[in-house]
Amino acid sequence: MLEKVEALLKEVDSFKSEDANEIEQFRIRLLSKKGEITNLFTQFKDVPNEQKKEFGQKLNELKTKAFDKVNSLKESSGSDATSEDKLDLSRPAEAMQLGSRHPISIVRNEIIDIFAKIGFNVSEGPEIEDDWHNFTALNFPEEHPARDMQDTFFIDKDVALRTHTSSVQVRVMEGGKPPIRTISPGRVFRNEAISARAHCIFHQVEGLYIDKNVSFADLKQNLMYFAKEMFGEETEIRLRPSYFPFTEPSAEVDVSCMLCKGKGCNVCKNSGFLEILGCGMVDPNVLENCGIDSKEYTGFAFGMGIERIAMLKFGVNDLRHFFENDIRFLDQFQGTI
Repeated sequence: MLEKVEALLKEVDSFKSEDANEIEQFRIRLLSKKGEITNLFTQFKDVPNEQKKEFGQKLNELKTKAFDKVNSLKESSGSDATSEDKLDLSRPAEAMQLGSRHPISIVRNEIIDIFAKIGFNVSEGPEIEDDWHNFTALNFPEEHPARDMQDTFFIDKDVALRTHTSSVQVRVMEGGKPPIRTISPGRVFRNEAISARAHCIFHQVEGLYIDKNVSFADLKQNLMYFAKEMFGEETEIRLRPSYFPFTEPSAEVDVSCMLCKGKGCNVCKNSGFLEILGCGMVDPNVLENCGIDSKEYTGFAFGMGIERIAMLKFGVNDLRHFFENDIRFLDQFQGTI
């Protein structure tokens, strides 16, 4: 092995080059982790004891000379120039890629801001709920047909992923006293087939107002204010009778189509209106379940899907776009707050 060291010393002494790539290849062959000099250090334990001193001195000399040779050749060839020397100040700057808020976040924040102007605060709750808060307290008795309206992801018999953020309203009513004026934005889950108009995960904002002498007229005025703030001053609303277990009377709310201005088109199915939310007066049973005297207090509730509002606001025709994280889609919302 001593002869191998002597041969490499002669090679290092004789090596000359001005090519940066060639110099780098020379360094890798001799000095890298798997290089020849590294291998010689690994084999040092196999050298006879009487030769260890001489072999060690020669090997250290070889390593030092190899490092010095590589560094001197790099300096002379200019391959070790500083980054400032290489910097081309005449090159145009590269534009910084800016991100944007997700359209669901944009619409969620806008809804919160609109209702905050008329005194609604924000309340949140767990996404995994017990049967009481998700169903029973909201007038869904066991075996009641109304439970079939919502396909639920059950974790066990009495625990499930929440199917609406009404469960948050139950917690607010249980934990506080009227007057209550709150909205509950959040993610909800239903066992539905994924399509352009439905998904197993979506987002809701539900509102609740409870006080003395609250009427359906108050509900209508609040929803009219929201529609005009969200979709424009020319927007009109229409209420249609409907059914929800936790409100009585109940209604579906439509807004005039933004595309045809209420004249009728294929988007609104020539009706001139598009459905955006459900609402109604809080059922007295729900108030009593939450410890609120239904003879003294009344209230209204409403709920809307954020994806539905975003589709109308931005003209998106497929709900799945909101969940696929396609950069080409999300880039369209740059600059939107």
